[in-house]
Amino acid sequence: MGTRKELIDAVGQRYRTSSGRDKPKILEEFVRLTGYHRKHAIRVLNCSAVKPAERRPRERVYDEAVRQALIMLWEAADRICSKRLKAVQPLLIVAMERHGHLTLDTGVRQRLLAMSTATIDRLLDSTRREACVGRRRRGAINSALRKSIPIRTFADWKDVKPGFFEIDFVEHCGGVAEGTFVHSLVLTDVASGWTECIALPGAGTDPGDRGLCPSPRSAAVSAPRYQQ
Repeated sequence: MGTRKELIDAVGQRYRTSSGRDKPKILEEFVRLTGYHRKHAIRVLNCSAVKPAERRPRERVYDEAVRQALIMLWEAADRICSKRLKAVQPLLIVAMERHGHLTLDTGVRQRLLAMSTATIDRLLDSTRREACVGRRRRGAINSALRKSIPIRTFADWKDVKPGFFEIDFVEHCGGVAEGTFVHSLVLTDVASGWTECIALPGAGTDPGDRGLCPSPRSAAVSAPRYQQ
């Protein structure tokens, strides 16, 4: 590729500076060497002198100050996913500023509130990797299955009806998913705020001790009934 480019530059310069009488000879020679069609060869030789425009470096929109503020918000929100963090950011920023935990200038605040979930993921990527060092990675869930399950945050509910729950499932393993530990399953009814907290045994729990933990079905039994 480098040799061909050098050939095009050299022949092109000679072709453009030659008289009309010499150009057909140069063109024939060039076509014979490259195998180009005559029309294409003419375009290549005439355009070889045009230098590609230099790309200007793109100005960074989200600088280190924005990234550090985002990390602080992410940590304060217990490292939730980007979609939930995007929804809770306006309320979280106001609360943290009110209690003196965060001070933002106008520019940083505007950029934090304007960034998309994809940008949040990109800015938090290195921080998440450092936070997960040493943790055993679990098997990946089928992506097609994950995409088939609709997910809403609290900010996405426009027509709230009783009976729809937000669910959080947490491993209380101290960052090391080994040995025996308990999982907590928290179900919150979006309409009423009714919350059920259930302790579930881990994979290494003795089967004889699993009866001490309630079944998730108990939450449905104890949840209040609503009249339609």
